[in-house]
Amino acid sequence: MSGEHPMKDPLVSILIPCYNEAKTLPGLLQAIYEQTYPRSRLEVIIADGLSEDGSREVIEAFRASHPDLSLKVIPNPRRIIPAALNVAIQAARGDILLRLDAHSHPAADYVERCVEALEKGLGDNVGGIWEIRPGGEGWMARAIAVAVSHPLGAGDARYRLKGPAGEVDTVPFGAFRRSLIERIGPFDESLLTNEDYEFNTRIRQQGGHIWLDPNIRSVYYARTTLAALIRQYARYGYWKWKMLRRYPRSLRWRQAVPPLFVLTCLIGAVLSPFVQWIAWLWGLEMTLYLGLLIFVSLQQAIRHRDPWLFPGLLLAFPSIHFAWGGAFLWSMLHG
Repeated sequence: MSGEHPMKDPLVSILIPCYNEAKTLPGLLQAIYEQTYPRSRLEVIIADGLSEDGSREVIEAFRASHPDLSLKVIPNPRRIIPAALNVAIQAARGDILLRLDAHSHPAADYVERCVEALEKGLGDNVGGIWEIRPGGEGWMARAIAVAVSHPLGAGDARYRLKGPAGEVDTVPFGAFRRSLIERIGPFDESLLTNEDYEFNTRIRQQGGHIWLDPNIRSVYYARTTLAALIRQYARYGYWKWKMLRRYPRSLRWRQAVPPLFVLTCLIGAVLSPFVQWIAWLWGLEMTLYLGLLIFVSLQQAIRHRDPWLFPGLLLAFPSIHFAWGGAFLWSMLHG
């Protein structure tokens, strides 16, 4: 651990939403404990959504064996992430607030680099890249981890693609000063997901900057099953439309492509038997899409020297596209 300079180093409050995370909490808490930032200038606040899997016992055991790390648990009865972040912010004492996820594993210098970027004034909210790894054993878990970190699954999201340092539209697990909350307000509790993107949109609308530094690194564990992946991306798509109704100018091409693709697939499937030119265009679209899936899946299987990636990616990529795009369209109709 680096030398401690209490007058120099700002107090950092690490905010962690939690619900039934007993399996991943020990690794996350150990990673926080091993940070290079002075431990006396850290506090960890876990907003627990009334977990039922022993998460509280895991936290208490860690606190008992690591008494030199400030660690507190507060209830989050609403059990949604933005509410968890807001109650954690209210309980936080730090000048700098840093959000982490219970599924993440920050690099040892994560906090130190975030504070450094804020101190240099590089951004109002700063963050880094995800090193996405399989969340479990098996060929499907490996394929999902590759799919969500590939441009065909992630679009141009630079935090998933290990992009260069610079301004971006959003970062995961951002670090920001408390004064930012006072300026733009708390996380929006009407959104069950996309709360980070909405928060960053408000920052940019008010003239602020989001900064991504590829040296700020954390491991993120992807979903382990196809069903979990579909649920995750359906949730993303559904709530993305809710957010875009308020901030239509925040739409990015990577967010528009899946619903447009799903819409053209549906139109083609319905009208092809009746209109020849639509049948021809729909057939061309499906041929090109299938060809792209086969090419990328085979390429990644060869690159990773893992033949099971080929069938896994042929399932994972369409699951992402149709779950995200279909839920987006359903949210439009439902709204």
